[in-house]
Amino acid sequence: MRVSTSRPKNRTLGFTLIEMMITVAIVGILAAIALPMYFETITRGKIIDATTRLGDFRSKMEKYFADNRTYLDAGGAACGIPNPPVGASDYFAITCGPPGPAPTATTYTLWASGIAAKGMGGFRYVVDQTNLKSSVGPAGWVASANCWATRKDGSC
Repeated sequence: MRVSTSRPKNRTLGFTLIEMMITVAIVGILAAIALPMYFETITRGKIIDATTRLGDFRSKMEKYFADNRTYLDAGGAACGIPNPPVGASDYFAITCGPPGPAPTATTYTLWASGIAAKGMGGFRYVVDQTNLKSSVGPAGWVASANCWATRKDGSC
């Protein structure tokens, strides 16, 4: 008995056009769902820069107050702790006072303003001496008057 190892002549190899179109459609749908979620996750990771640096700056201000019984520097016109410089890996500029109210001996306001060139334009996080936090985001992000929102829906 002889077994034939040759393929039938009427069978073709490869994929049909409809199979390829279905595959492309599935990949397109997955990309349409996954990419926006990916970019939002990246943005949320950058927000941590603001909240971490604001918390650190606030701790330094409270330590300064405990040592000097004022939030103002020796000249009495600026915060006792100078604004931290913006590094190459920073996504936010941290400031004490303007653009908000000027500091006084017993009050201050710290701001983290997003750097537009690094994709964080429109984001602003704020904290004051009472630890009252608020945040504003760009279009599509819900602002929060009582916490630092880290999600588009304004949740903290």
